[in-house]
Formats: sequence, C-alpha cells, structure tokens
Amino acid sequence: MSGLRLPLRLIALAFATVVIQQTAISQISIFGVSADLAPLVVMSVGLLAGSLPGAIMGFATGLLVDTVLVQTLGVTSLLYIVIGYWSGRVRELRDPAHGLVPLAVGAAATATAGIGMTLIQFLLGVDAPVSLVLAQQIFVTVLVNTLLALPVYAVVRRVIQPALPEDPRRRRRRAYTTGGLSPLQRPSQRLGPISRSPR
Repeated sequence: MSGLRLPLRLIALAFATVVIQQTAISQISIFGVSADLAPLVVMSVGLLAGSLPGAIMGFATGLLVDTVLVQTLGVTSLLYIVIGYWSGRVRELRDPAHGLVPLAVGAAATATAGIGMTLIQFLLGVDAPVSLVLAQQIFVTVLVNTLLALPVYAVVRRVIQPALPEDPRRRRRRAYTTGGLSPLQRPSQRLGPISRSPR
C-alpha cells in the first residue's frame, strides 16, 4: 500500500487542479488573462519527484484538461509531458536547491504551454490567428504564473513530499551541514583521537 501513496496523491492533485482551474481560477481575470495552474502543478511535480513522475503527471493532467474543455485529446497532454519531463530533468541533473528555481522553471513551463498550444493549433488548422494581441496575452499569462509559481510549488510539495522516497544526495548534503561524516575526511578524523590504553 505504501507504493501507491505517490500515485494516489498525484491522481488527486491532478483532479483538484483541473476542477479548481475551471470552476474558480478561470473566472478571475488579471490584466485581461486568467492564471493557468496546470503547467505550474506539473512543473512542481517534476521538480519534486523527477522526470518520470513529472511526465506521467503531465499526461494525466493534460488529458483531463482536454476532456473538460472538449478539445482534441492529447494536444495538451503532449505539451504537459514535455513540461513535466524537463522539469524533472532539471532536478535530476542540477539538483536545484535555490528557493527561486520554481520561479524560472514556472515561467518557462507557462511559456512552453502557451506558445506550444498556439503552434499546435496552427498546425492542426484551428482558426486561431497569431497576432500581437495573442502574444501579449501569452506574455501577461507568463508574468501572472511566475508570481504564482512559488505558492503553487509550496502547496504541491506539502501534498506529495510525505510520499516521496528520500533523495540520497540530499541526505548526504544534510549530513555534511549538520556535522555528519564527509568522504573527504580521513578515517582517523572521522573517529576522533584514539585513546591508547595504559600498559
């Protein structure tokens, strides 16, 4: 049952994200656009859990979005898979520990979702003319989502972190910063001075 904790939490998170987005967030207009929580949530899962869970979360969330909006199935999933996977790769390759990393990755994820959706609709022949107004809407959406990236990341971390396996890299880093053993120390330094027994 412990192995199902993370998948169950991700499923619940995907449903909650789509429901909140469509029932509440989409009704709030900021500078003429609405925030888009879905790419931020997918990005956060990738940064916290890795590339594979991020890609799976992206596929599931995108499929739910396409179903709710009654649009071509798989279009949003394709974009969110890319967002989740590359967010996870950032975690696996760079192991970002800086608190502002979700801001940059969230902005990139939102830009990928907006520009990618426009390009895919254009290739599919959907009547969505590319104009300066559309570019402005994408830009403003990126700005709004950047402001929301840290709060969304904090909520996602609170939801899924109890189900995540401990990262050995962070365990080693925590050991070093709390006075644990470092592999650069000599064995005698690790054990401290050896007291000689009196003869």
